Amino acid sequence: MKKCVLPLMLLAVFETVAVTLWLTKDNMFYLFNFSYIGLSVSLGVFLFIRKYRHARRVVQLLVGLYMLIYLGLICRENMQIEGFWYYLFTGVFEAATIHYAVAKIFGPLIFGRGWCGYACWTAMVLDFLPFKVPSQPRKNLGWIRYITFSASLIFVAAMFILPVGNLERIMFWAFVVGNVLYYASGIALAYVFRDNRAFCKYLCPVTVFLRPMSYFSLLRVKCDKDKCISCGKCRRVCPMNVDVTDNSRRRENGTECILCMECVKNCPKGAL
Repeated sequence: MKKCVLPLMLLAVFETVAVTLWLTKDNMFYLFNFSYIGLSVSLGVFLFIRKYRHARRVVQLLVGLYMLIYLGLICRENMQIEGFWYYLFTGVFEAATIHYAVAKIFGPLIFGRGWCGYACWTAMVLDFLPFKVPSQPRKNLGWIRYITFSASLIFVAAMFILPVGNLERIMFWAFVVGNVLYYASGIALAYVFRDNRAFCKYLCPVTVFLRPMSYFSLLRVKCDKDKCISCGKCRRVCPMNVDVTDNSRRRENGTECILCMECVKNCPKGAL
């Protein structure tokens, strides 16, 4: 039963959000949406606790394909950052604004950048590439993300200022083209830097929201100093170059932890 506690706690959080939005918005979709995501995440955590090696990949595919195929391509909702700006400008608390509020603005106060490790449909594809462990030191290129962040805001603002017609159609194609560009640039960066997560580290605009909130995350990987032998294996296998042996919130790349648990699985002394 102890193995079920964390999955059930996570499921309870998502169900609370699902029921609250269902009742306040009077829309059954929110009950289905957040219940599905909660069940998927809880299943992945349970599988991880049971030591199933592909637990995280299962969640990535369940949530990532749902967001990309069903919500994005079938329901024609732009769930990228452009969709967030679009609904924000229209003053409507729907779709992408709710998604960002739950998963990328307030959610990280609980689960940090767990979104990046378990639900991002861009990372879902990039994690299939062969460079799972960074082979080069991290580059000082994180400033690029602020350019892509600003570009997305300017793009949407321009449509309202001009103004432009057929906004919903434009936003759908912005979702399609945006994803193609994200995948292309992500794959290119992975091969240039030999690092699957180079896109997340240098280019992804969503991390502008995630980083400050993740600093206060309740769910964190912590190190038992009495067991740690300072072998450095956890740092070598971390796809985000986080120093998990430092329990301080100011640890190196601390807000970048995606809770992939590679460090936990590879620690020879079970110190994490």
